[in-house]
Order: sequence, then structure tokens, then C-alpha cells
Amino acid sequence: MQKEITTYRITADHIEVTVKINSGVTAISSYELVLPQLAPATKALLDEVRSQLITEVPVSTAEMVDPKAILALKEKFSKKAVLLIEAKLPNLASEVKTFLVGALLQEMLGLGSIEFLLNDPDLEEIVLTSANEAVRVYHRKYGWLETNIKMASEDQIQNYASIIARRVGRQITTLTPLLDAHLVSGDRANAVLYPVSTKGNTITIRKFARDPWTAVDFITSKTCSAEIYALIWLAMQYEMNILVSGGTASGKTSFLNTILPFIPPNQRIISIEDTRELQLSGNLYWCPLVTRQPNAEGRGEVSMLDLLVNSLRMRPDRIILGEMRKKDQAQVLFEAMHTGHSVYATVHADSISETIKRLVYPPIEVPPNLLSAVNLNIVMFRDRRKGLRRVLQVGEYISSEEAGVSAIKPNILYRWKPEKDEIVQHSESLRLKEDLSRFTGLTQKDIAFELKAKEKILNWMVKQQLRSIEHIGQLLNQYYADPDSVLKMAEKNSKFEA
Repeated sequence: MQKEITTYRITADHIEVTVKINSGVTAISSYELVLPQLAPATKALLDEVRSQLITEVPVSTAEMVDPKAILALKEKFSKKAVLLIEAKLPNLASEVKTFLVGALLQEMLGLGSIEFLLNDPDLEEIVLTSANEAVRVYHRKYGWLETNIKMASEDQIQNYASIIARRVGRQITTLTPLLDAHLVSGDRANAVLYPVSTKGNTITIRKFARDPWTAVDFITSKTCSAEIYALIWLAMQYEMNILVSGGTASGKTSFLNTILPFIPPNQRIISIEDTRELQLSGNLYWCPLVTRQPNAEGRGEVSMLDLLVNSLRMRPDRIILGEMRKKDQAQVLFEAMHTGHSVYATVHADSISETIKRLVYPPIEVPPNLLSAVNLNIVMFRDRRKGLRRVLQVGEYISSEEAGVSAIKPNILYRWKPEKDEIVQHSESLRLKEDLSRFTGLTQKDIAFELKAKEKILNWMVKQQLRSIEHIGQLLNQYYADPDSVLKMAEKNSKFEA
């Protein structure tokens, strides 16, 4: 027997529906989307209106393939659909009319019922495996869930994949059965057609965070402590280089996004990603760049290396690399560090020791002596049993000589203790504070004062629940203009007026 865990409402194309999360039947809980059932006569009416819309609303090829034109196109279809429905059913209730128009827009210009899933802020992943299986979703609180949505046919899934492809000026066919693209919303979509995907046509959609995590969220959830954020803030203020490591889905990019607001607003930031995941405050001087796949003829590719080399000609103060994977990328990135640019990047590795090995050995293969340019390394960890994400380690790289050969060893400053679920200090800094003192002229006493002041401000932000990325951006903008005024507000626990 099913047991209802929770229920909430979501809205897509002005249609509000109920979501129910249930457990009890199988090991996988269910995600039930409660949609109004349409009578056969209503379906026939919608089919008729759809046919008239196709005939009477002119749509150019440019509008169909331009992602920016989709909102204007929806508006145009919506107005005409209202007129057609009112002509056929003049006494129809306004809420029913809104639902019918929304349903038409979803079928004609969107992905049908999948549009509701795209508008659920709690979902991270949406997977259509084949027409024979229910759509599955990854819920940020309940993990993988099986929905009550099934595709009518393999053709419907292929049609959805084609819609996604057209929006980015690409195509997916039997000859080119793989697609990596973005939806209008910014969500990343990957499609694989049958027979390459042997069960049937498959679409996987990675949701783009509408309301990104911030430092306040991570302090509140105990993912990281205010003390560590204060250290990172000080390091970023004075242009130190930082790497964020971790395993798959450990929260590397999310953590990177939470620390980027600490960059002073008068510095030029260039970010380079395969998929646009980072979201920065409007106060920052930011130029986001994304890679591009080659077209069907194999032309037009813009690689991460292309963007990385090009970014050095854009006078950046800070360079952010979504993920460091290859030798040529690492060489350019470390060269940028050594030529005075502040660099932030993510790396797949489960500890600071593993990060060093991953950087030094193939396929990245950075000479060990270049690693001294990295000032801080933060490692993220995901406890799959408890569903926790935590900062596992914070450390620095120490150069040493072993048998006349240059080597790099980790110095762990902070580590997570799972038995107490807290992050504790492990050892004193041997390099970071000395580097800060040398580059800024701050004494050790000044550094200690700065760290305490920043920790005080962060704890005050948590008390005031200043968690939105824009509010944090405005506060930090004020801090860099007048740090004493922000510190006084924190000490008095005053309310921040955004």
C-alpha cells in the first residue's frame, strides 16, 4: 500500500498542478503528477484548435530555431488560441481556458507533460529511457523517483529530441544519433536514438538551478563552516588560486558557485564551461563562455582549450574553468596562474592527495613544480547513504625535494569528522598565510583580525537569512566599498536593506 510522503504545487505555462511523492510499493518511491483528465470531446476541440493555429499563425524558420524567439512565439500562439477557443466556447470558465491554452502550448512548442517536470525546482534530473518505461526523475530530497508519466511512442521521444536539436541549430537522426544541447531554460539535454540506445530512444535532462545555492545555504546545512568560508573569502579577495575537487555529484560546481561572490566587483571575470552551470550576481563584472559541439559536417567546434587560450586575450583578472580534464587545458591554466591571473577550477578527485596524483599523472600530467601556484584545495564529499554533501578536506600544497626530485605534498588544514558531522581544524597553515602576508603586507595579526571579521559577517548573514545570490552580491559590493560599515552591521545584528 502506498504512503504519501509529501505533496506540493508546481506551475508551468500558467497551469498549476499537484505533485505527490509516495512510498511503499517498491524500493523506488513514486512521483505522481496529478493532471486534469480531458474528455474525448475536449481532446477533439484541442485537435481542431491546433490545426487552425498551424494554419493561421505564421511562423518563420528563424523563429523556430532561435531560442530567444520562443517566448514571443508562445505569446503569439497564446493570444490566437484564446480567440479560437472563445469563438467555439464563449462561456468557458477562465481557469479552464487557461488550462487548455497551456496544454496547447506545451504540445506545440514544448515537451508536453515534461514541461511540468522542468518547472519543478526540486528536480535535478529527468530521464526518458524509452516508451516502454515510466519517466524517472532525481529529486534533490528523495533521490530517484518513478513518475506516472509514460511516452506514447518512440516517435514522440524522437520528436522531443528533434525539437531540442532545432532550438540549437542542430539535428538528431539515424546517421547522427547523439545530441548534446541546451533547452531554452538553460537546462542541459542529452539524447541517444535507437538502436544505439538498445531499449529505445533516450533523453536525459540535467536541470539548471533556478535558485542557486549560496554560502549561507551551505553554512546552514552544515556543508561547510563559516570559519572555512572566511578563509576562502580572504584568499579570493587577495587573488589566490583555488581548486575544488570531489567525486561525481559531490557538489564541486555548486560549491564553486557559492564562493565566487567573494570576488571584488571591480575585477573582470571570465568563466569557461561545457554547460552553463555557474550563476553569478549581477554586481560582478562577468563574461560567461561555453563550448560548442561541431555541426553535422564536423565543423564549427569551439573547445574548452580554444576558449581558455582566447580568454587570456580578454584581459581577465579572474579565470574560472568548469572542469579541468586534459593536459593542454591544464598547461594553459597553470601558465595563466604563473602569469598573474587568479584561477578557479574543479577537478575529479576524492581527496587532496588524489588531486595531486590526478594533476601530476596522465592524462592531465602537470609538472609538479607548477602545482605550487595552487594556494588552496577544497575537497567535496557526498555520503550516498545519508544523502549528505560535505566539505571533506581543505588544504594546501607544500613543495619538497625527494632524492633531488621536486615533489608536492598535501597539508590538510581542515577535515570533516563523520562521527560528529563537523568540520574541524587539522593543522596550521604552512604556506597560505605566509603567501598572503608576503603579497599583501598584512601581518599575521592583521590576517587573524580579517578572518574573525569575515566569519562574524558570514554568521550574521546566516542569522539575517541573506541567502539569495543577488542579496549576497549587494552586501559584498557594499563590503568592498566600505568594509567597516558592514562589520558594524554584523556586530549590531542590524537588518540589511537590499
